[in-house]
Amino acid sequence: MKKILIAKDIKSAIDKKESFFNRENIKILTSSSNEEALSIHKKEQLDLIITRLDTPQMDGETLCSLIRNDKTLRRVSIIIICSNIKSDIDRQSRCRANLFMHEPLDLSIMFEKAHQLLSVAQREYLRAPVVIKVHGKYKGKPFLCISENISASGMLFQTEKIIDQGDNIVCSFFLPNSVHIFTEAEIVRVIEKKIEFDTYYYGIKFSDIKISEKSAIETYIKEKLRRLKNTYDISNDKK
Repeated sequence: MKKILIAKDIKSAIDKKESFFNRENIKILTSSSNEEALSIHKKEQLDLIITRLDTPQMDGETLCSLIRNDKTLRRVSIIIICSNIKSDIDRQSRCRANLFMHEPLDLSIMFEKAHQLLSVAQREYLRAPVVIKVHGKYKGKPFLCISENISASGMLFQTEKIIDQGDNIVCSFFLPNSVHIFTEAEIVRVIEKKIEFDTYYYGIKFSDIKISEKSAIETYIKEKLRRLKNTYDISNDKK
């Protein structure tokens, strides 16, 4: 069991994304401040902390210093989130974190880096963000949804439609590379609305996708992740 602590406001964004953070062998805890993060780490012996450079009562430099100078606490990976401004960038050299990420935060890259720091096995299929319209059919009635991310085995999308876990749908969509995908799928995950005007999020597993369509999705994902990595590397070079 891997234990990950995430700042509460960052976790609220993560909750809407399909990632390895949702696995059964991952325990997620939250904190409102770096001071609380330190207290939880002392009790839980965390594997990864994802927090902000500045929080009430304690900044990131102090948190990292207290952890790295303690033999019982130092064996933890730390990702610090900060603003992309010179004053915050200058402070990074005083903060003994494993990784710094600047806002606006790219969750896909953060998941990738968290994988590396935790040495958690990757999914059977890679997953990448994609925002496309998906035409669905549920119990013979059509509905429209917007995708969040995709893998060769499934997709996460949002819609106003109420669907139950375990139900089957038919979905049709075009990848950004213009390849048409048409397949049946099972609802394997449901994320309920948190506020009245929010939408439902559903994780689906493709059940009868063609080999050629699966290959097209894998090709798109590899190219998308390659571009994301290049963008991240270029951004780091400019720091």
